[in-house]
Amino acid sequence: MRRREFRSDTMTAPTATMRRAMAEAEVGDDVCGEDPSANRLEKLAAETVGTEAALFVPSGTFGNQCAIAVHTRPGDEVIVAESGHVIEHEAGASAALAGVQTRTVVPAETPWLTAADIAPRLRTVPDVHHPDTGLIVLENALADGTVMPLHAMAEVADLARAHAVPVHLDGARLFNAAVALDVPASDIVAHCDSVSFCLSKGLGAPVGSMLCGSTDFISRARSRRKIMGGGMRQVGVLCAPGIVALEEGPSQLARDHANARLLAELLVAIPGIKVDLENVQINMVYCRVSCEGHTEDGLVDHLDRLGFDVYPPTAIGIRFVTSREVDHDDVRNLAEAVVQYMSARV
Repeated sequence: MRRREFRSDTMTAPTATMRRAMAEAEVGDDVCGEDPSANRLEKLAAETVGTEAALFVPSGTFGNQCAIAVHTRPGDEVIVAESGHVIEHEAGASAALAGVQTRTVVPAETPWLTAADIAPRLRTVPDVHHPDTGLIVLENALADGTVMPLHAMAEVADLARAHAVPVHLDGARLFNAAVALDVPASDIVAHCDSVSFCLSKGLGAPVGSMLCGSTDFISRARSRRKIMGGGMRQVGVLCAPGIVALEEGPSQLARDHANARLLAELLVAIPGIKVDLENVQINMVYCRVSCEGHTEDGLVDHLDRLGFDVYPPTAIGIRFVTSREVDHDDVRNLAEAVVQYMSARV
């Protein structure tokens, strides 16, 4: 039985083109700045998102934590959404690696942090009793599958610049956000001082992320990468599929979004299944089970028996993620499997 993958877009295998690029990659010692493939990828990434420079890093967590360490000093405070990836999925690395404390904020009216959420929490007037605000971390797209609008990012950027506080964007699915907003990725990045984005999520590379910013920022980030153990040698074999991903991946994301929308519309029509269609903005669908005798854990177990890989339920429901390895038939078959479970007598 063929397993169908709906856990995450990180699960995709490298394409034949990527494997060929890996086998044929020009390589050198990247620690010495001599890997041609790494240099080409970094140049391409910077040009694509509109920054002066870029740096290849092993993972999105690595990129975010490297950025936090470069922007701040030990003892600083970092403002971030309570549900942000750096809080929920990065193992307390900000405290362990950068020596900063995080000030987590539950957004008042939107899924994303707004300038109104941030303003009363800025600490930029010297006071012996509290830490200085060293950084604001935003996320786009968000973990719930929604996308922060450009006007909201612009308002945060204006506030941050007025107080001389840098803004880092966790843009793991930056290009999904760009497709959803129908703008170039550079329009999103323009509101931030640095950005990290994953090559290994929707873009489909087997490994790696990019950290982008000013020439000075990337110079300091390169040193920090070395401190963190990310100074690799003939890294071109990893950068080569990243080049393919960055050149070919963004154009395929609209298909993933369309499949997610199709799945959401099929699910919302099933009695006992709830989906907030307004929040289906990228390649993610969250659903809740609201039928007596049926549970979200039970649905996940049922899907597993039928060959659908889905993560266990979270606080906001069951997450389904579409990717280039998911087609229309997979989506329809998944919806039919959900109908089967919800129709079963308990």
